[in-house]
Amino acid sequence: MSLVWLYAVRLGGAEAPAGPGVDGEAPRLVAEGPLVAVVGTVREEEFDEAALARAMEDLGRIERLARAHHGVIVEAAAELPTAPLRLATVYRDDEAVARMLRERAAEFGAVLDRVRDRREWGVKVYVDAKPEAPAEEPEPSGKPGTAYLLRRRADRDRGARARERARAVADRIDETLAQVAAAAYRMKPQDARLSGREQEMVLNATYLVDVAGEEEFRAALSGVEAEGATVELTGPWPPFSFATLGES
Repeated sequence: MSLVWLYAVRLGGAEAPAGPGVDGEAPRLVAEGPLVAVVGTVREEEFDEAALARAMEDLGRIERLARAHHGVIVEAAAELPTAPLRLATVYRDDEAVARMLRERAAEFGAVLDRVRDRREWGVKVYVDAKPEAPAEEPEPSGKPGTAYLLRRRADRDRGARARERARAVADRIDETLAQVAAAAYRMKPQDARLSGREQEMVLNATYLVDVAGEEEFRAALSGVEAEGATVELTGPWPPFSFATLGES
């Protein structure tokens, strides 16, 4: 017995990705009107509800599935606007997939129109998390306890000023880029343990940019005052952050 794994939905007019897919299968297409679902035939014993629940407890398998899933989607999106589906979206058969395409045609059509001729760019901004050195020590009061409290207050004030400057840098860059992008999505900054940097991340954002406007976008980023911050630009990628749909 087999099931149908759904990778993405796109417009027709291109061949199926070469794969391999999550079960080592060759991806194929299920067409319904102007829409095409990129799918794969997978083994039921490995990909039914119970098997997938077990897989979610195996980090190694989750990673392998996610890599294969993403790889098929990237290939599918190389030529045409594509809406990726979340990992582990599985249907009983091709007819169930076709029925879903009919029922959600307007939703998918709107998403694909939104990302047509656009790509995704990521921007991360890092600043030194350490507050500035004090210009001068607080005046001694003659009481050790009072001097200690004054130093602590001064440290807190310097830290607050440093955080405020960092937020201002992040906001300025984000506002500048959002003006030249078709859409923007600002995510929570990553912890330093995940970013691998000693500096603090103050902006973690992605932008949907017209292909024809990418030079303007890069110029806008180059022209904004970062005030000592480190700016990291990544991309372009298929605009997954602006096309992903959860499957019900």
